[in-house]
This record gives sequence, structure tokens and C-alpha cells, in this order.
Amino acid sequence: MMIIGIPKETRSDESRVAAVPDTVKKLIAMGFSVAVEKGAGDGALIPDAAYEAVGASLVTTAKALSADLVFKVRPPSQDEIDNMSSGATIISLMEPYSDTDTGAMLNAAGISGYALELVPRITRAQSMDVLSSQANLAGYRAVLEAGSVFSRAFPMMMTAAGTVPPAKVLVMGAGVAGLQAIATAKRLGAVVSATDVRPAVKEQVESLGGKFVAVEDDEFKAAETSGGYAKEMSDAYKAKQAQLIADTIKTQDIIITTALIPGRPAPVLVTEDMVKSMKPGSVIVDLAVEQGGNCPLSEPGQVVVKHDVTLVGYTNIAGRLAEVASSLYAKNVINFLANLWDEESKSLKTDSDDEIITSSLITKPVKAAKPAQASTKKASTKKASTKKEGDKDGK
Repeated sequence: MMIIGIPKETRSDESRVAAVPDTVKKLIAMGFSVAVEKGAGDGALIPDAAYEAVGASLVTTAKALSADLVFKVRPPSQDEIDNMSSGATIISLMEPYSDTDTGAMLNAAGISGYALELVPRITRAQSMDVLSSQANLAGYRAVLEAGSVFSRAFPMMMTAAGTVPPAKVLVMGAGVAGLQAIATAKRLGAVVSATDVRPAVKEQVESLGGKFVAVEDDEFKAAETSGGYAKEMSDAYKAKQAQLIADTIKTQDIIITTALIPGRPAPVLVTEDMVKSMKPGSVIVDLAVEQGGNCPLSEPGQVVVKHDVTLVGYTNIAGRLAEVASSLYAKNVINFLANLWDEESKSLKTDSDDEIITSSLITKPVKAAKPAQASTKKASTKKASTKKEGDKDGK
């Protein structure tokens, strides 16, 4: 019987876990044995007893890592890889654009590694889209984080003492996180506007009750390729759009930035001069802070006040909703596993014609170990590190 290991995450800002009792139950029904490290679910408020109740065994760090198949949330450290089995497979977020060493370390250890960030965004893979499931939560949580440091109210309030005006919220970037932020801020009663370089998202923004901010001239209306991507705009248009955004930012109470470019530093959307132009007590939540930030004044993992504006730079903001984030992540993982699992032979398979598999594999193909027969590195001579892995690159 093939064993799946669920180790406890070691990064200091990571409270999620890669499997929850519901998915463990399904894995066991599929024919797996599941070994969960003791305390793996603590950060997500999932007690060990909940895993035991559905049939999982509680094990040490070394035992969880030495399984045939390992599920993780964050990329494995060198210490963790040293305790894994040659011929094993790991499914995890791998941060392939910023961390180029993980694939090489896994290759050297004879381990197959699948990066969930690289699952293609095709219809068949929607149920495996970790980035979208976590971004939804991040967009929602960003609004709550803004509200927690904002000294005024979101909705308009009419009282005998007078009327309280609604907060004005600008969301920069209307992807998955941005659209959820728009919806959440609107539900809380704010006046919401949004901006994005893609003209096609205007309709989505407006459907959620937001105002789309853009210079809507003829160039803008033609600014999309047949593939749905934004075209490069003229310098003249960029100047007009930049001025419009700068003028808009001056009037806002809360700004939530969400713009990311895979493999590149996050684009600067809010300059220091723009921050200086904002009203005292305004708030910026920078969801791109781990990739350099959409505002150069944001600090990873910190809430700071600069020029009388509060900048929220929490890393792993989805992880601040660890219970539900873990549940969604775990469902994404089990859906991904379905593409690797051969029900008839009860073993892993690598289909070289499957776009999902070939896109996410970050190591050279490794012959999978037979269930429970991987050439494990002796746990008696190699103890798994219990040291917290430091935040890498400010994460």
C-alpha cells in the first residue's frame, strides 16, 4: 500500500497544512495509507484526533517525510529533502520563479517534484488551481486587514448626530484576488473603484458594483489581443492613465494592490509621491509585498505608518485564514493527484501527453518507488530538522 506523508510546515509564517480530515478520508478510500506528522494541523486548528478519527496514523517528522508520496504547502528545505526517500514524489507549492534550487535538490536526491503553481489555467485544471483558491481568500482577507487599521467606517451611516460618509476603496489589479476584494469591500458598504491594464475586466468590475478607472479612448478600446492579453500602450496613453490614477489615489481612503507578474518583481503601482498625496489615516494593503511590492514603502511582514498612511505588508495573507485555506488547498492537491494515480495498478503514473503533468513537473522523470519500498534514508541516522525555516527573501 502506498503511503502519503503530511509533514508539519516549518516556515515561521506558514500555518496551513496540505491535507485535512476530509481529504485524508478520501485518500484512504482510494487505497492509500496516510501518515500525518503530530501537530501538522495545529496552525489550521485541526487537532491530531481529527486525523486519527478518519484513519490516518500520527507519526514523527522523519516518518512523514520518508513516505512514498509527500504533500506539502511550502517548498521542501534541504533538511526535509535529506529525510525523504529516493524514488519518492512530492506535490507542493515550489516557488519556481524565485527559488530555482528546489528542483535541482530534488533531482539530486532522486525525487520527483510537482509545482502546483505551474498547473496550466485550462478548464480541466480549474479544480487544481491552487493560486486561484488562495488568491480568493487573500482578496477577501485584504479588505478585513484594511478595516482593522482604518480609523473610520466602511458603510455610510445615518445617525441622529449626523451622517458618516462611506469609505472609498480602490483595488489595483482585477484578477482573482482583486475581484474578491472588490466584492468584499462592496458588501461592507464602501464606494469601490478598480483599475487594471486589461480592458476585458471592466465588465467584471462593474458587475460587482465597482467603478472601472481608465482613460477609455479609442486606444484603450483596442488594447487587447485576440488571446485576451493586454497590448503595449503608447507613451502618450500611459501618461494620461498615470495622471488619472494619481488623481484618483488622492481621494481614496483604502487602496488594495494585487498586481503580480510571474517570474518578475511586482510592478510599482503606488509611488512614494502618491502616498504623500493621500489623506492622513488612509490605508494601503500590498498583496504583492513578497515579490517586491506594488508600493516601494511596503515592508514584508510588517504594518508601518509612513507619511500618515498605514501600509499593511503581511506575507502569506491567505494563511491568515488557515483553516479554510488548508481545506481548499487540500482539495486542490487531491484533484491534482487524480492525474497521477492509476486506479487499476494502485501506483503513480506519469503521462507524458498530459499537459497538467508535464507543465508542473520541475524535476527530471524519476522511476517511482514501489509502495512502501522506497530506498529510504535511514531515519535512525538522519533526524528531521525541527528548526524553523527562515523566511526567504523577506517572505
